[in-house]
Amino acid sequence: MNNWKDSIYFVLVEPREWGNIGSSARAMKNMGFRNLCLVRPPREVTEEAQRMAHNSLDVLDNAERFDTLAEAISDKHIVAGIARRTGKRRGLCLPLEKGVERFIGTPEGSKAALLFGREDRGLYNEEVDECGLVLTIPANKEHPSLNLSHAVMVVAYELAKAEYAGERDGQRTAGKRKVAVSHGELSVLFERITKALRLLDYIQRGDRDIERHIMENLRHFIGRAGITDWELKMLHGLCSQIEKKVPEKEAP
Repeated sequence: MNNWKDSIYFVLVEPREWGNIGSSARAMKNMGFRNLCLVRPPREVTEEAQRMAHNSLDVLDNAERFDTLAEAISDKHIVAGIARRTGKRRGLCLPLEKGVERFIGTPEGSKAALLFGREDRGLYNEEVDECGLVLTIPANKEHPSLNLSHAVMVVAYELAKAEYAGERDGQRTAGKRKVAVSHGELSVLFERITKALRLLDYIQRGDRDIERHIMENLRHFIGRAGITDWELKMLHGLCSQIEKKVPEKEAP
């Protein structure tokens, strides 16, 4: 049987401290995960990182490095951000314990990314916009900000705990869901939907604020639900028909 944990990727966005990166690698391995991705990390791996990654150097050494977040998640099918701040702009926000249920039993061939932000500033709004949903960790309101590696451990633990509960209750879901399309493929689709909406005059010409708001909601909705390859082709087909029937307009 496919180990669904191999489909989960922990993505650290611009981590500043190698000690945190090493501790994150250890936390992941403690809970049975091994896919670590680093977006613009410090250049050289330090002795502190190796020391903090006690008995988890394989996870640390095999971590993938990326220059941009877009590169890190382009082949991922589900993307969720771990964030403290919530709000309408950030789409669907779920408490961690409930949200991790969406990742249990990720089907073979699918990849899910969990995004963790910077030690001092977390994830920026534009990075959260790339996520289908946001998971929040309940914490003391007077001191809600967690250390990066602590957040990784809490998330990894909740995933492992949810898997155990499912096995105990005979509710394993692996293999029941269809593989969704990747984040990179969705980006191309969103560009075509934006063009189609403009052709239909669905959005008042030149009103980029409304356009951005509509597309943010579509990104969150489709991103958290996931669509299959057939559904992707269907939506591209609809866009193609709109482009054929509605003539191009001059830009305002």
